[in-house]
Amino acid sequence: MARPLRIQYTGAVYHVTGRGNEKKEIYRDDRDREEFLEILSQSLQIYNVILHSYVQMNNHYHLLVETPLGNLGEFMRHFNITYTSYFNRRHKRTGHLYQGRYKSIIVDKEAYLTVLSRYIHLNPVRTKNTKKMPDREKKEYLIRYQWSSLPGYIDKNRKQKSVNYEMVLQEYGGDTERGRKAYGVVISDDISSGLEVKNRIVGQSILGGEDFIKMIRDRYLKGKTDRECPSVNKIKRYQAKEEIIKIIKETTGKDIKAIKAERDVCRQILMDLMYRAGGMTGVEIGRVFGVDYSTVSQSRRRLREKMKNDCKLGILMKRIEDRLSI
Repeated sequence: MARPLRIQYTGAVYHVTGRGNEKKEIYRDDRDREEFLEILSQSLQIYNVILHSYVQMNNHYHLLVETPLGNLGEFMRHFNITYTSYFNRRHKRTGHLYQGRYKSIIVDKEAYLTVLSRYIHLNPVRTKNTKKMPDREKKEYLIRYQWSSLPGYIDKNRKQKSVNYEMVLQEYGGDTERGRKAYGVVISDDISSGLEVKNRIVGQSILGGEDFIKMIRDRYLKGKTDRECPSVNKIKRYQAKEEIIKIIKETTGKDIKAIKAERDVCRQILMDLMYRAGGMTGVEIGRVFGVDYSTVSQSRRRLREKMKNDCKLGILMKRIEDRLSI
């Protein structure tokens, strides 16, 4: 089985998740949760890793960490093995605690650090038991939920030594009363509006803007094979939308302004290639054209139907795809 993509470099930021084997609980009581946090704190110190945010759920955990030494693998190996040993010893069991290896997504620190922190903090109100709560109750539940770094973001008296609050709070006014209040307001807005990041992840491994994805691809994926890691192929195919627009203009003679105005097959082609070659979601493409994601989906479907009976359209698409190397 192909192993997940692992990219390590000094200063990298990751969203890390670990799930219980067979979806089973990884904590049986508060003592387990406390020991988990103690082992996490020790591992952070040993490997000089910065913890920005975390949450403990019954059968999984989320961490937002930064690695000044580029050593995520060593840190996670020590942390997971140490906690598994403790858990097995205490509960007189053997075998794996976690479902395979941990999952890590490399994060564009400038664009997504605060977004990921908020996403992690919202997890306790995404469960079956809490989803139907009124928004006010959800906010109160999150503030009371002690197995998360959120309380320390809102109340300075609940801060934990192992968590670095400053970097996330910079965007909201700093690690001050004003900054903490502003962070709490945004959390309340996220509860009402929803906050999702899964559809922004490229190749199941990278969350970031176009420049960040290009940097990762050019600097760290050269020499990687698709057989070793299938997700590499998706990242290698990723093209900035400006590059796609440029190639379509050179091939068809139409720029983005004309494509938006005419709403012809070129618009359908651009939507389709932004999705397949650009790694963009339907929602993101919709924002470019001022439409909703369902319109994007319908346009792409209509393009596929047209290509079945239009040889010239098929040839045009092939020419564009060849230039995009997809």
